[in-house]
Amino acid sequence: MKRKIVVLGGGISGYGSAILAKKKGFDTFLTDMGKIAPKFKARLDEWGVEYEEGGHTEERILDANEVVKSPGIPDTAPIVRKIRERGIPVISEIEFAGRYKGVAKTICITGSNGKTTTTSLIYKIMSDAGRKVSLGGNIGESFAYSVATEKHFWHVLELSSFQLDGCFKFKADIGVLMNITPDHLDRYDYKLENYARSKMRITQNQNASDFFIYSADDEVTNTMLTEMDDDLRGRQLPFAINTAIASGDGDAILEGHTFTATVGSKSVTIDTRKMQIEGMHNVYNAMAAALATLAAGIDPKQIKRSIYAFSPVEHRLEPAGTQNDIQWVNDSKATNVDSVWYALESMKHPTVWIAGGTDKGNDYTPLKEFARKKVKALICMGVDNAKLLREFDGIVPVIRDCHTFEEAMVAAREEATEGDTVLLSPACASFDLFRNYEERGRMFKAWVKDNVLQK
Repeated sequence: MKRKIVVLGGGISGYGSAILAKKKGFDTFLTDMGKIAPKFKARLDEWGVEYEEGGHTEERILDANEVVKSPGIPDTAPIVRKIRERGIPVISEIEFAGRYKGVAKTICITGSNGKTTTTSLIYKIMSDAGRKVSLGGNIGESFAYSVATEKHFWHVLELSSFQLDGCFKFKADIGVLMNITPDHLDRYDYKLENYARSKMRITQNQNASDFFIYSADDEVTNTMLTEMDDDLRGRQLPFAINTAIASGDGDAILEGHTFTATVGSKSVTIDTRKMQIEGMHNVYNAMAAALATLAAGIDPKQIKRSIYAFSPVEHRLEPAGTQNDIQWVNDSKATNVDSVWYALESMKHPTVWIAGGTDKGNDYTPLKEFARKKVKALICMGVDNAKLLREFDGIVPVIRDCHTFEEAMVAAREEATEGDTVLLSPACASFDLFRNYEERGRMFKAWVKDNVLQK
């Protein structure tokens, strides 16, 4: 009798898991409370996967041998509680696909900030070096779908804490932890230590042949490393800008405008002034990527070429255009305070800052010094802006309270003058006015194109 796999959620993670389960001969059923995108339904139909949308058939779900849960579905969802009460194992797509990847190796990147840029940079270096590599996890294609349909020797995966929470036997051959700062605390009982433990799952199951890359400048990471010292088996490769470090296995250290990353007997030296991605946060990202790809055996000369050629990731400090010496920057992916800290840190000109959305329990204190020095106007864009208005009153000279996207964009244009930067860096989730941060960022770019650049 076939084992029954139920896939909860029909997004990119879910459809890939369902197709892999079908290919491996499981009795497969996908269920989604909402609507499944037409492109995903087309692939499910192509593979003959049974699915439902707009509701859950509980009887069938609770008859499963195992459930693959999409990361966006919280453990507090009623159906997830019922599944757990029934004692049915609940895993993530990453755990499920990891069982079937064969001899392929994984480079897994997590962290509160910087993981998308770092993941994309690692993928570029690996691709440019001619490696057969997939890009998955939070970006790119579904990891499970790549495993089901193609033969790769490397998988570069951006992993959120939610994806790691559903991993038990999965192992990162090269694990990268960028940093740990408060984010998604609403999913972790508002306790930073719970969220930090989820991030540290990037090290689980590693052995002495594996690598663990981390920021030695990150206080929370260092605290967790002290707590977990006896459980860490991978070779440690720290990177740092502010901390004196030395590791027998390798490290990356910035001196002046240059950093050198070393793994074993190989090293690469990067002049950060030659990088297309700017800001100190991108120095961290490049150091992590250099260490990861050195650990993967990539030639240092290739690493250097790829880092210098790498351009900004969409929605992460992405230039959207310049007109009348006013620069417009799309940083829609900055959905937490720490991401915005890096964005404001990198601003070189008076800034009109567009922020707001669904607050995730933010503490805005770390942003106030930059806001005082660099922000000439704050454009609040959200259904409820009361917290932003209260927190930055008296810190930013001009604050505009806007409740629609159009209203906010017009206000930003009115406040910006020659030599300014208009920065969309929300510090909040997008769900009050947009489907996701991608929609928010693309609407920003389209508005700039239509209402600024073509004027």
